[in-house]
Amino acid sequence: MPLTLLLALVIGGIAGIALILHLTGKSAQTMLTTEDARAAWHRHFPDDLITEVLTARDAHAALIMTNQGPGLLWSFGADTVARHLLDFDLIDRPDGLRVAFHDFTAPHVTLHLTDAERRDWQTRMEPA
Repeated sequence: MPLTLLLALVIGGIAGIALILHLTGKSAQTMLTTEDARAAWHRHFPDDLITEVLTARDAHAALIMTNQGPGLLWSFGADTVARHLLDFDLIDRPDGLRVAFHDFTAPHVTLHLTDAERRDWQTRMEPA
């Protein structure tokens, strides 16, 4: 089989799978309720004691207050990412907050928050 034909079949197959996943709704971002956020956090950090969960209005992020300090959970496609807020920069933006982690595995996330959420989360996330 010629290489060009094999390449076309592989590219077409991958594109077809991606299209089928998208059309069946498998590429939608996770929507977080308080219970979902709590469960997802415990999946990432099973030993943490959660004291409070604040979900964003758009349901794509949650601020988690734990016995280890505050943490952030956000949607990443159909999955979630969680980080303790230990070493980060907080950048105020008109549409929310940008959290720049000093961690190459999760360099930054932009949280789309309302004005009231932005002020509240900013206060809770800043180190004491």
